[in-house]
Amino acid sequence: MSVRSALASAFRSVATLAVCLLATTPAAAQSVLRDAETEALFRDMASPLVRAAGLDPKNVDIVLVNDSSINAFVAGGQAVYIHSGLINEASSALEVQGVIAHELGHVVGGHAIDDRGAKMAGNISILSLLLGAAAAAAGGGAAAMGVFMAGQQAAMGKFLAYTRGEEEAADAAGASFLSKAGMSGRGSLEFFHKLLVMENRYGMTHSDEASFYSTHPLTDERIAYLEDVYKKDPAWNAPSDPALEERFQRVKAKLYGYLAEPPSTFQAFPEYMNNVPALYARAYAYHKEGFLDKATTEADKLLALAPRDPYFLELKGQILLEAGKPAEALGPLRQATALTGNQPLIATTFGHALIAQDDLVNSRGHLDEAQKVLKAAVARDRENPFAWYVLGITYAKSGDLPRARLASAEQASLSGNWGGAMVNAEAAKNGLAAGSPDAIRAEDIALEAKSYLAKSKKR
Repeated sequence: MSVRSALASAFRSVATLAVCLLATTPAAAQSVLRDAETEALFRDMASPLVRAAGLDPKNVDIVLVNDSSINAFVAGGQAVYIHSGLINEASSALEVQGVIAHELGHVVGGHAIDDRGAKMAGNISILSLLLGAAAAAAGGGAAAMGVFMAGQQAAMGKFLAYTRGEEEAADAAGASFLSKAGMSGRGSLEFFHKLLVMENRYGMTHSDEASFYSTHPLTDERIAYLEDVYKKDPAWNAPSDPALEERFQRVKAKLYGYLAEPPSTFQAFPEYMNNVPALYARAYAYHKEGFLDKATTEADKLLALAPRDPYFLELKGQILLEAGKPAEALGPLRQATALTGNQPLIATTFGHALIAQDDLVNSRGHLDEAQKVLKAAVARDRENPFAWYVLGITYAKSGDLPRARLASAEQASLSGNWGGAMVNAEAAKNGLAAGSPDAIRAEDIALEAKSYLAKSKKR
């Protein structure tokens, strides 16, 4: 088999996974985006507020939803969901922190009674171009972009229609959390003013697309109340964190470059702009258009500014891996994994690069390392179906078919493919030592899948 055909074969299996994920799960379930840098930023932005709310930051998730509408909501307990459209509209980290504080008010107030948001999070998409690029490498062409962009405009509905009283309670609680955290309410006030202007200008109050307005009804009275509370607070004149604001601007640009059509990215970040956000956004846009040289040039410019930045290294590795150059991708991805202490999402991409390189040269030289990296990744973050998928490949290559089937069961359950989860879990259970942790886990997945399928049949 030629090098080119071997690589196409390796990527074709990933493309098949992408198609299966889309075919076996609800449209809304495709809406969660995962990215190591973004999640680290959200965690650092939210932690002071979470502690001010009397909660443990380890138990509160800030989840990015791939939806262009301006919205944020809570669901499934201690989870705050933020739409990508809200990040794009916000001008500062402080504005987003104001929204997070408000949503935490709903969490503390016990208003999160709907668990559909949590269930939606069962399907996730690492913020790389991996699935779309894999489909393209397998001959998907234009259809690959359909895989890549699927779910961006998925209408998730109105998860929580809060009463006015609950909104006002969340306003008051959010203001107190900001105050206790020593954060100014300027960002919160600026963002709500911005939304109110948009609501009045475009008549969006009752629009199906304006989910923020329908779930968070704004009034002049509420804005006036918040202005009075914030301006009296000792933290009103507190400066925002410049390092956090810088990180927010680069993540915002990164998301824009990942989600927007390339022409829009080039218009928003023209060539003469050479700051980090612009380089970040254009690197993604060039890569999406298949311009490897231009994409790597932008990534190299970022690395020239910060050679040991793990997220710039991750980007460089992604571009090379998805361009069919796994050997060149290994260096930056290995370094990014080490610099982040084996961050699970980055480690998953590294593990995939190790397997891709073996497939490219028809070797198993990286199999043990890939399996070790991927096992560590799923041990720290079990909510990543692609990590389970690649780990399953390593088990299959090493001849451990029961654990390969167990990894497939994990991946299928996270993807909402309960039929596949049950079949693979049963097959895994039959090949594993009775009473072993893996056998018990297989039994758990099989029981969960059977229960879900039974309920679905009744409905």
